[in-house]
Amino acid sequence: MIKPEDLKYDNGLIQAIAQDNETKEILMCAFMNKEALEKTLDTGIVHYWSRSRQSLWKKGESSGHTQKVVEIRIDCDMDAVLLLVQQEGGACHTGYRSCFYRTIDGKEIGEKVFDPEDVY
Repeated sequence: MIKPEDLKYDNGLIQAIAQDNETKEILMCAFMNKEALEKTLDTGIVHYWSRSRQSLWKKGESSGHTQKVVEIRIDCDMDAVLLLVQQEGGACHTGYRSCFYRTIDGKEIGEKVFDPEDVY
C-alpha cells in the first residue's frame, strides 16, 4: 500500500487532478499537501490545500458541491494523484461543472450548473 508519506511533494504540495468517475471528464486541478491527502483518505471527501489562502479546505465546504472519492490513483513518478470522484454540483467556483469549460480561443464549451452569487 502506498502511504501519503511515500509520495513526492514539491515544496510540500502534490498536483491533484479530479476526474468524474462515470463520464471521465476532467473536473479540476488543484494541490494537496500530506494533511489534505490524509483527510481525504480518512473522510472519503476530497480535501485540498489552498495556495492563495494557505489553508486546508474541504471541497464543497461552502458551496455544498462535494467530491466523494471512488478511487485514488498515483502516477508512475509518485508526484501526482488522480482522484476519481462522484461530483455533487459543479466543480468550478465560477459555476461550471468543470474548470475546463473553455477552449484556448475563449469559446465556452462547458455547462454552467450554478450561479456563484447564489452559493458564495
